[in-house]
Amino acid sequence: MHIRGDHAELAVGGRLDVRSAADARTALHTALDHGRGDLVLDLTGLDSWDATGLGVIMGAHRRAGRTGRRLVLRGVPPQMQRLLVATRLHRILAIEGGLEAESLPRV
Repeated sequence: MHIRGDHAELAVGGRLDVRSAADARTALHTALDHGRGDLVLDLTGLDSWDATGLGVIMGAHRRAGRTGRRLVLRGVPPQMQRLLVATRLHRILAIEGGLEAESLPRV
């Protein structure tokens, strides 16, 4: 996994899983604690995530709310969109452009 960006936008690539969770959490918390406004998390280059990676995203979402910011997901890959819809997290998370649940295949 690699994360690049600043306090307004981060791009995540590779795998967001149990092995990369601590580094991802640190990068997200640092960006949230030192920036203002929305933090855009670009997931276009993300290959996969597991439950731990999803937990990191949800933790960052909660932390953003506590700091008066909003975590916005951009470029969510289709397989991850299906997971967000199946878990109904697409109703909680801010997703740029939204997700069309009806057009996504069921998991």
